[in-house]
Amino acid sequence: MNVGTLLWVALPYVAITVFVLGHVWRYRYDKFGWTTRSSQLYERRLLRVGSPLFHFGILVVALGHVGGLVVPDTWTEAAGISEHAYHVVAVVLGSVAGFCTLAGLAILVYRRRTVGPVFSATTRNDKLMYAVLTLTIVLGLSATVAANLAGGGYDYRETVSPWFRSVFYLNPDPDLMAGVPVLFKLHALSALLLFALWPFTRLVHMLTAPVGYLTRPYIVYRSRDDQLGMHRPPRGWQRTS
Repeated sequence: MNVGTLLWVALPYVAITVFVLGHVWRYRYDKFGWTTRSSQLYERRLLRVGSPLFHFGILVVALGHVGGLVVPDTWTEAAGISEHAYHVVAVVLGSVAGFCTLAGLAILVYRRRTVGPVFSATTRNDKLMYAVLTLTIVLGLSATVAANLAGGGYDYRETVSPWFRSVFYLNPDPDLMAGVPVLFKLHALSALLLFALWPFTRLVHMLTAPVGYLTRPYIVYRSRDDQLGMHRPPRGWQRTS
């Protein structure tokens, strides 16, 4: 087994297996730990800025990756979208979303490090997750800037995208990744590492939705006596006559 086969055939399937089985294990044996462990009660000012920046940015980045990796270029051309138009929109929108994501993540990490109660609630697992997540985002932005803004451009839909789809076709072609720029390769490898760590971190909350709230019974609230607790009970026996 050569290095290319190890990195672009064996490693993706290892990451996918850990991702799937890890979530099954986590759901069966750690349901109460399936949470973001929200720290909103400790600090809200920085959270109001960092959280929307990160979450909306990462959503656009994720949608862009789905469109670029899953949808073949022949489909977009058949829809009347030229390769040049797709490339321009993808680079501009992806760069803006990537920088917003990185800025939001920087604010959240700064908040977690400088706010005492939030830092105390941060585990080693959280620190590792933040480090790998930051590395993946930085490498993705660096690859985009180096290839498209600083360089002459690179069409990953001719190499990385077919390789990505070939993995799910169960016919992986590592030769497609042979001539890919180094930053794109590092970005892909860091993403595989992130997906392998995913089931064991707070990132599991991204795969859940409060569907049960639609069918659960109503919660009954009863009003409290306005006078309850407003007067002291008498001491000793009370007269009956």
